[in-house]
Amino acid sequence: MDIFLGSLLGAVLAYLVITYFKWKVNEKQTVKQSEILIQKIKSVCNLISVEGEFAEIYQYENQKKHFLKFITSKKKAVLLIKAKAHIGYDLTQIKLESKKDSKEIILTQFPEPKILSVETDVKYYDKKDGIFNKFKADDLTELNKEAKDFIIEKIPESGLITSAKKEALDSIQMIEKLLETAGWKFVYTNLVLPETKKKLKS
Repeated sequence: MDIFLGSLLGAVLAYLVITYFKWKVNEKQTVKQSEILIQKIKSVCNLISVEGEFAEIYQYENQKKHFLKFITSKKKAVLLIKAKAHIGYDLTQIKLESKKDSKEIILTQFPEPKILSVETDVKYYDKKDGIFNKFKADDLTELNKEAKDFIIEKIPESGLITSAKKEALDSIQMIEKLLETAGWKFVYTNLVLPETKKKLKS
């Protein structure tokens, strides 16, 4: 009888030990999975939501005075700038928390849209050198930079950033689908988007 009772207690103890270690392994795997998923979301980095195209004319003029300022020499050019701007979100700036027990990842902060890239194609028209004021290679490099800055200044008034804000929910829902395929729930109930100033419902 003592042998039977001892065997039974040993079996129960072994079961409890095995169950505990399985639970610890599952918990560790769940924590690891949540870390991987959060890292995977952030590794997307720049998520483009809006693309805009520009065609602008930029007039450049530079005037220099020589010989005790008695002679003025002017160089000028007209630039046709074609550009493509990408507006979206830097996902490294989002804030996420995970709840391993309920397998939930909670979104607490979503970044503002920003200019991710601007690609420009510049063509020069009516480029004229002054007698003592000629275009150099450095001037053209600087002009290309000015052309890009000129387009960047145009972006806020173009409505692209406002459009990107309206696309924020689509971006969030894309992340939600990614997590659902891994068996996790994405919670963003308390998130307030800048455009609406209202809480979202997940």
